[in-house]
Amino acid sequence: MPEPIETMLHDVGLAGMPLSEMNTWLSQHPVSYMFLGLLALALLAWAANWITRHILLRGLRRLVKAALPDRDPELSPLRVTSRLANIVPALVLSLGIALIPDVPLTAVTVVKNVSSAFIVLTIALAIGSALDLGDALYQRRPDAGQRSIKGYVQIVKIVIYAVAAILVVASLIDRSPLILLSGLGAMAAVLMLVFQDTLLSLVASVQLGTNDMVRLGDWIEVPQQNADGAVIDIALHTVKVRNWDNTVTNIPTKKLISDSFKNWRGMFESGGRRIKRSILLDQQSIHFLGDEEQVHLARFALLQDYFVAKKGELAAWNARNPGTGSAINQRRLTNIGTFRSYVVHYLRTHPEIHQGMTLIVRQLAPTPDGLPLELYCFTHDTRWVEHERIQSDIFDHLFAILPEFGLRVFQQPSGADMRVLGSRPPGPA
Repeated sequence: MPEPIETMLHDVGLAGMPLSEMNTWLSQHPVSYMFLGLLALALLAWAANWITRHILLRGLRRLVKAALPDRDPELSPLRVTSRLANIVPALVLSLGIALIPDVPLTAVTVVKNVSSAFIVLTIALAIGSALDLGDALYQRRPDAGQRSIKGYVQIVKIVIYAVAAILVVASLIDRSPLILLSGLGAMAAVLMLVFQDTLLSLVASVQLGTNDMVRLGDWIEVPQQNADGAVIDIALHTVKVRNWDNTVTNIPTKKLISDSFKNWRGMFESGGRRIKRSILLDQQSIHFLGDEEQVHLARFALLQDYFVAKKGELAAWNARNPGTGSAINQRRLTNIGTFRSYVVHYLRTHPEIHQGMTLIVRQLAPTPDGLPLELYCFTHDTRWVEHERIQSDIFDHLFAILPEFGLRVFQQPSGADMRVLGSRPPGPA
């Protein structure tokens, strides 16, 4: 006989008493009989819980480890079964309380209702753990970054917890859940107001997922939220963005539907990243090419075909148009036009420039800061570091070769320029 029961029987004078005499004594003392029954029921519930956790669950844990030795503990189904194990003692209490004699009907009803509510809550939490486990398993898939299901999992969990809350309250007050549901109909307006953000986030999350607007790992820019970085989490209410300065911005999901944002995924998928940068040329350095300059520039391999084609074109045009005997009335080569052609041929032969995408070298409108000569092309490598390296290499070369064409880069006078100007001896007025 367990020690607590034996001690209690000794206290009431039943230790060592034959079973028939014990039954007679208990029938004469109903209160003691009831307390002994409650104690036995509590011990039985404790024993059922101990057996479930220390024998069944431990055996199941060993089987899981043997079958899946390399499985991440967070992905083990034991998280679900350990919650379901809490149902066993609740079932023992719910079924056993009615078997104890002389227990007030009110107490029996309370124990059954509380046990039922606890069972419902435990099942809801177990389902929630199962959904989290399913989401964790899904995140291990190679294509999980293309479509996150976390928002849908949270939606299902909210529905399950809402239903569980109704059933728990119905169990505690011993009423039909339909009565509570009919009462909720009158509170629909209040619920809409209270859960307004959740409902809007629900709609936004569905739209984001259905239209494939945002994926995990996407680089997005949301100027209104000061976000510029990679998406690291997509939930029901928020989308987390790790900015390039390693800060994290939490964006309400509904903002990605109501406000505009830029997603750079298309750039990465296209295989080309744009270069759009200008060289500001000093407009006073632009002039017609002389014969010596043409000979000098014709040595460049990239310009040989250009000079042959251009000279033939200009000679044919000048021959067709009268009044071109004077050089001032003729079409002639310019250093900026030649340089522009050089840049085009240089980009066309560059191994790291995407030749299947737009490639333009154009002049923009003159500005007080010089004449912008813009390069518009795409690199093969879309990675940020490599893209910047390719772009810098191109402009390093172009800035260095500009003097060969008699061109100068425009820049505002600096302090060094002023000191050089001040150190020159005064010339004639």
